Amino acid sequence: MSNSQTILVVDDEVTVREVVRKYLELEGFRVLEADNGPLALHLLHQDKPDLIVLDIMLPGLDGFTITRSLRAPVERQGDIHTLEDIPIIMLTARTEEADRITGFELGTDDYIVKPFSPRELVMRIKAVLRRSAAGAASSEKSLTFGDLRLEATSRSVTRGGQEIPLTAKEFDLLWFLATHPRQVFSRAQLLDQVWGYEFYGYESTVTVHIRRLREKVEADPGSPVFIHTVWGVGYKFDPLT
Repeated sequence: MSNSQTILVVDDEVTVREVVRKYLELEGFRVLEADNGPLALHLLHQDKPDLIVLDIMLPGLDGFTITRSLRAPVERQGDIHTLEDIPIIMLTARTEEADRITGFELGTDDYIVKPFSPRELVMRIKAVLRRSAAGAASSEKSLTFGDLRLEATSRSVTRGGQEIPLTAKEFDLLWFLATHPRQVFSRAQLLDQVWGYEFYGYESTVTVHIRRLREKVEADPGSPVFIHTVWGVGYKFDPLT
């Protein structure tokens, strides 16, 4: 099987890297490896992979710090915009819910706890890549709601002409809601439609992503205009028309 996509595997355990590389290469992916944080950042800027499998506990820089550096809403030039959009799957021995929530708050697309199934990891990688490309494949190429504009091809969002930095999963979630205006979706439905698989009951990731979207998209996150909570049910997007 051939595949032009590149996966960066960042883990200080050589056995983990070898197993993940073997399973990914069997699926046709090109695989890069890093055993520490600084090398991971170097490879990110040098090769611009399509997805990162990232451990939290790493020499030099931990996975949270790397994720924060990629997702930070800073002024972006050159290739930094591309790096900010790279999907991240955390693969870690940290099992605490607080760590999982921290990962999602920073912009992680998925969180897998060790020990893990290599086949399941490959499935989740494919699901994240598929969902990240969904916006560009949509029949809708752009959506405009007042001063808010979503562009599918470039996967960009602007408000009043100013670009809003979103992670890949934040864009996927916003695009899905915006292309289904006024429809109410439960957190479980959004997990299924946006994440693409059963997410082991961690519906709190939807809450985290909705909060992050409001902080970025809404002029007043406390009084949202576009992304509304329907209490006891879920969320909906109001197109203002």
